[in-house]
This record gives sequence, C-alpha cells and structure tokens, in this order.
Amino acid sequence: MHPRLADDLDALPDLLEATRRHAAAFLDGLAEAPVVPDAVVPQAVPLSAEGVGLAAALREFAGRWEPGLSASAGPRYLGFVTGGVTPAALAGDWLTATVDQNAMSSLDATGQHLERETVGWLRELFGLSDRHGGALVSGATLSNTVGLAIAREWLGERLGVSPAEAGVAALGTVRVLSGSPHSSVAKGLSLLGLGRAALRTVATLPGREAVDPAALEAALREADGPCIVVANAGTVNTVDFDDLRALAALRDRYDFWLHTDAAFGAFAALSADHAHLVDGLDLADSVCVDLHKWLNVPYDSAVQFTRRQDLQARVFQNAAAYLGPLGATPDLVHLTPENSRRLRALAAWFTLRAYGRDGHREIVERCVACARVLGSAVEKIEGLRLLAPVRLNVVCFTLADGPTPERLAALADELAAEAFLTPTVYAGQPALRAAFSNWRTSEADTQRVARALERAVRTR
Repeated sequence: MHPRLADDLDALPDLLEATRRHAAAFLDGLAEAPVVPDAVVPQAVPLSAEGVGLAAALREFAGRWEPGLSASAGPRYLGFVTGGVTPAALAGDWLTATVDQNAMSSLDATGQHLERETVGWLRELFGLSDRHGGALVSGATLSNTVGLAIAREWLGERLGVSPAEAGVAALGTVRVLSGSPHSSVAKGLSLLGLGRAALRTVATLPGREAVDPAALEAALREADGPCIVVANAGTVNTVDFDDLRALAALRDRYDFWLHTDAAFGAFAALSADHAHLVDGLDLADSVCVDLHKWLNVPYDSAVQFTRRQDLQARVFQNAAAYLGPLGATPDLVHLTPENSRRLRALAAWFTLRAYGRDGHREIVERCVACARVLGSAVEKIEGLRLLAPVRLNVVCFTLADGPTPERLAALADELAAEAFLTPTVYAGQPALRAAFSNWRTSEADTQRVARALERAVRTR
C-alpha cells in the first residue's frame, strides 16, 4: 500500500473527526458568510507525484478554495431554485459515501430495495397513485429527459415501431407541445435525437405562463396524430401551473403522451393551501421532480415517475451476463441511463424518515411565507416593480425605470454579499428572481434581504 494511503488509514478516525469539525465550522458560519464572496480564483498547481496526505489536503482546500465558495447551502442564497441540506440529509449523504453502494442490481439488492421504499414515500408525498413507478436520477434535466425518452418509445408503440431498436428516424416528424417549457426540455429533445425543432411553444393565458387549453387543443388538432405534451407544474419565473386536469381531459379526443415538469412545483402538494395547484398530477404519463431543490437533499438528486415502466425498461435495458434479468420488476440498471451510481436515495430516505410529511410541509409553507414577505417589500420599494403575483416561492421583479440586463446585473452584484439572485427575462422584460427553497431561510433572513435590496436601489 502506498505510504500516504497507509498513514491515512491508520489515522482515519482522527482525520474524519478533523473533517467533521471543519464541516461543522463551515455550516455554523453560513448565516453570516458573504453569500457570494468576492474572491480571486486560485492559480492552478501541478499534481504532485507523492501526494500530501489527507490532513495537508484539507488544510490546502481550506486555504485556497473554500474562501471562494458561495454560501449556497445558507438562508440567503435565493438564486436558481436551490435547496440546502437538512441535518438528516447531510448524515445520509455522509453515509452514502461511507457504505459506497452501487444500488442498480438485484445481485446485490439492499440498496435497490431502499431506493424503492424511498420512491414509494415520495410518490405518496406528491399524491401519486401506485400506478406510477419511479427511479432516482441526477437532476430535473435528466428526469425530464427520461420522461421524454419513455414518451419517444410510446410514440413508436403508436406507430408500430420501437425507436429504441430502430432509431428515431422510424418515427418521422415528432411534435412536442408546451406553453412555457423549461430549457431542459429542449436539451433533452436534442439528446434524444428528436431535435430542439420538435418543440412547439403554444400560447399561454393572458398575463400568465400557464398554457391556454384552447390553444393547446388547436395545436393538437393541427398535429393530426400522436404527439407529446409537456405540462408545467411550477414555471421557473412565476411558479405558474397548467390546468393539469383540463390538459389530461384532452386525451379523450387526442392521442398524446402527457409529461409534467413538476421540478419544484410538486411540493405544493404538501400544503393544504396550495395542493389544488397540482390537482391532476397523477393523471400524467410521466412526472419530473427535483429533490435537491425543495426536499433539501444534496446535489445531485431527482426522481422521475411514469405509468409505463415497461416502455422505460425497453429504452434503458442493459443486457450483460453479470446483470439481473429484466423481469416484471426491472432492476434499476434497466430504468435510467446510468449502469452504476452511488446510493442516491439514502439522503432522501434519511430526511423523509427524520422529518416526515409534517417537517417538509413546514419547510414549504415557511418558504412560501418568506416569498410573500419579499414580494410585499418589493411593491413598497420605490424604483422596483413586481412583475407577477407571488404564487408560491418565487419573487420576480424588475427596475421600475430603464430595466436593462446590465443594470439588473449591477444590482445583483451590489447584493451579492447579502443575497444571491439570478437574472431572467419575463414577458420580454429583463428581471431578477428570488427563489425560496432552503430549509434554513426565516422571515428575519427575508427582511434582511429586503433591507439590502432597498439600500442598493436607493444608492443607485
């Protein structure tokens, strides 16, 4: 054994304790740390032949790289839709690396069974029936892509071909219809060989990001054949929701696969006041939910659900002598693009088991309340304009006069130490958006962001 490895193995308990203390200190400082520090990127160094050992590597990381890391796990990181990591999820993630399981095969099955239990809990959390099978993937982009891959195979089934076997050329022209599709949908279509040009944007309701059901019906009539519809349960700019029941009802007259992108909007199901927003989610043929958003587990974690796991296995089956058979309950290796991966479900299992439905409901409801506090503050700040109602957990706003991408970027830069917001464009207007999805965020944090925002606008 290499001497550095041997030394670290002998000292492993002490080294892990040092790492624990370092991690705890980092987490303790999140509340007051600059959200996005103004740090110089360290100069790259060459790889050493002999190595330095774990203790020295930890010291170097703390000195060279950690000062530039954002407080993305903290309460005032409001960019994108970024959750933190609950204490239970952190413990689960540490143990994921410790046990180092590849949970894909029934030949070594315990991790696979744990993932199925976790998927069952998630299915219940989001109000889906047991007709939906599921598996964990790396994020919403891959969850959407897996759903679209199953939809692609469904199109082939309708046409009497299998694109998984014959290739996408066997499908001919493919139409994918959506009101406000997330960018990951086009990326997935490109990856699947269906092409970005297959995506047709359908008119939305006036002043909304939700698709107009009448416009969708007209597009379906024009398609004149089987196609794919991508519904939204929570758009990124304004958290708008398509009328899922109305869209599903169109299948009585038109032949289409209904995929619902509920990356973070699915969590509305946890709140009695907002569950109506995802009414009809169970009617979808496939569903995307991102877990490293509002479930507050570490990157990278999402779940995909589908009613047609038989088609899913047809797409992703992997034939090798060392793998289990396809069978009635396919091994996870037959359900996603990966042949091997870490026990991704463990962090989700820990946080669900530790805090249950009520604990995660409280996180959702507190985040929604915080978003409303900031939305109200924006409406009172002279020089700012709220662009849409605060429907759930995102506040979308712009400068009242002369909003340009450059001016909004400058405003975001001025806020960087106190809060991180990301740019967007909504209804043709350059804007900023604040997304509340971190389990640590409180009303006090929100008021602090509002005060920083008011100061930044006043001094411009």
